[in-house]
Amino acid sequence: MTLARNVRNSALAVGAAAALTLPLAGTAVAEPPGIPTPAEAEAQLAELTVAEDGSMDGYDRDLFPHWSSHSDNCNTRELVLERDGDGVETGNDCYPTDGDWYSEYDGDTSSDPSEFHIDHVVPLGNAWVTGASEWTTDEREAFANDLSAPQLIAVSGDSNMSKSDDDPAEWQPSVDEYHCTYASMWITVKHEYELTVDEAEHAALEDMLATC
Repeated sequence: MTLARNVRNSALAVGAAAALTLPLAGTAVAEPPGIPTPAEAEAQLAELTVAEDGSMDGYDRDLFPHWSSHSDNCNTRELVLERDGDGVETGNDCYPTDGDWYSEYDGDTSSDPSEFHIDHVVPLGNAWVTGASEWTTDEREAFANDLSAPQLIAVSGDSNMSKSDDDPAEWQPSVDEYHCTYASMWITVKHEYELTVDEAEHAALEDMLATC
């Protein structure tokens, strides 16, 4: 799939996901969509280009406009909180007024949505040095708000800040049982967006898939 086609599909999926998610308040899926099987992830990993990371020169999170607005006063962050929580109820402004959240990364739980962050599985900084520096702003916005790929997940603020822009050679979820899923999500996002991986990252992903 070419990047241009993927971005067009992602943009369409954002709107479609908003339309599908909003009527389902209280029936959260509790995980990102599009997670491949371990076999699919292994095949995709073999197709990724291995290359040294590029430079962070010029990087700014604002170059990836995120938490885009959707219908019914919702933004991307609020849609993911609703999707990934349990028993989520929202107000007229779409912000959760009730619900519980579980962080797959570290096992933390909370009934306070402000304690949970929306993690970009492939961080924006990592995307920048592995190909996204060449994208348009519209392409980067589609990536940062992609509700159709397993690129966004609600996790504890502590785990999200600990991860920062690290790749799997530098950071992995503290819950070992989630390594297979995390690697599968990371790989399929990089595959769909034609982003590169460095050698250490590739080796770490292979090791994580071996836990499946």
